[in-house]
Amino acid sequence: MRQTLIAGNWKMNKTPDEGVDFINELKANFPETDAEVLITPTAVGIQPMQVAAKGSDIQIGAQNSHFENSGAFTGEISPETLSAMGVPYVIIGHSERREIFHETDEDVNKKAKAILDHGMTPIICVGESLETREEGKDQEWVAGQVKAALKDLSSEDAAKVVIAYEPIWAIGTGKTASADDAEKMIAHIRDILFEAVGEEASQAIRILYGGSVKPANVAELLEKENIDGALVGGASLEVDSYIGLLTGGAK
Repeated sequence: MRQTLIAGNWKMNKTPDEGVDFINELKANFPETDAEVLITPTAVGIQPMQVAAKGSDIQIGAQNSHFENSGAFTGEISPETLSAMGVPYVIIGHSERREIFHETDEDVNKKAKAILDHGMTPIICVGESLETREEGKDQEWVAGQVKAALKDLSSEDAAKVVIAYEPIWAIGTGKTASADDAEKMIAHIRDILFEAVGEEASQAIRILYGGSVKPANVAELLEKENIDGALVGGASLEVDSYIGLLTGGAK
């Protein structure tokens, strides 16, 4: 059975000190859960939060990575650096990276390969806009993103990735795809994975849902057969809320 993953994407929120305080409070109130626990702070928060989380089941990931190990890329962080820091997961292809920073499917594919090459797990975000959904092209759009992200990956490597389906129209808007709608798209993604990398890898890959996930709706989402966890923004920023996610619906 695929283990549930609850990943908090903090985006550009919290100072390193605030992140350490969060980890200390979470450790002191850590709930009984079968879910894998992951927080991804800003890059400058990773190391101090790792120190605070030492000895616990709390993992500290990264929100992004470049695909080169070094070079003239001001402001970027390399997969080699993240790997050396012991980072287990790296989010790539988030809609904000695609829209604001103009990252392409090719960029996401290069990043996925580099992250895997350094022994880390990419969390690859895919999702459609409201316009694409209303045009009835949402499944085609998401399938294209998934196939492009996994291009030229072996089935063995592909089996290691995590996919996060985040409909853009539901990110930070308070709108959430219904559990049935989310399951329909994620089941479609599972079918695309079957075509792209084979049955064994497609069944191994965890697929998360993201988009205004909260303690109040996480259980309904995680009850679905193909939804293996959640990538959560705002609801992961407060300890009580994050604990609610961990206890609300872990399989």
